[in-house]
Amino acid sequence: MIYGVALTARVQPAAGEPEGALVLFHGRGADENDLFPLLDALDPGRHLVGATPRGPLSLPPGGAHWYALGGIGTPEAATFNLSYAAATAWLDGFLAEHGLGHERLVLGGFSQGGVMTYSLGLGSGRPRPAALAVFSSFLPTVEGFELDLSPPLPPIAIGHGTLDPVIGVEWGRQAREALEAAGAEVLYRETPMYHQIDPDFVLEVASWIRQVIPPRE
Repeated sequence: MIYGVALTARVQPAAGEPEGALVLFHGRGADENDLFPLLDALDPGRHLVGATPRGPLSLPPGGAHWYALGGIGTPEAATFNLSYAAATAWLDGFLAEHGLGHERLVLGGFSQGGVMTYSLGLGSGRPRPAALAVFSSFLPTVEGFELDLSPPLPPIAIGHGTLDPVIGVEWGRQAREALEAAGAEVLYRETPMYHQIDPDFVLEVASWIRQVIPPRE
């Protein structure tokens, strides 16, 4: 909790003892229900405990937000820092509650939620998750916040629409280039679609997740 802000989330239990966790962050103006069906699409066997937290900010034009817009690539610092602090507290508590470490966590998100995914998974001083899955987003630059791209980096899946009018595909390409240059293994796909998630790529990422979080022995 930070300044009285605490996240709420929808949680989907694993089918049995969870082998890990899958946490998905929604985009601007959506809520915790938006990506909840994606939990089953990415983990159809329900091997992982899933959660979709709700952004703590209510901003125009409505819905929940993770930060106020400060331009593509540069979230507004005060609102971003508030959400980042609240999200780290919630995420660490969620994993502890389920007896899981970050090494068995897959973080994912769409648009603003992808920014949160990069930030929570690669933020300076943060424990590294098992993997990141980012759809239609960008690596953020925020005053007072730093990403740590020192190796070893977790594997990262990136999907982006080549026709995206909200966050242009060049932002996905830039993220791929920066992460690969830092030594990350990147699963990257471009699709001729708009600001949306490619269902075919989701199937590919679902298989990829089973590789990055194998069953417990």
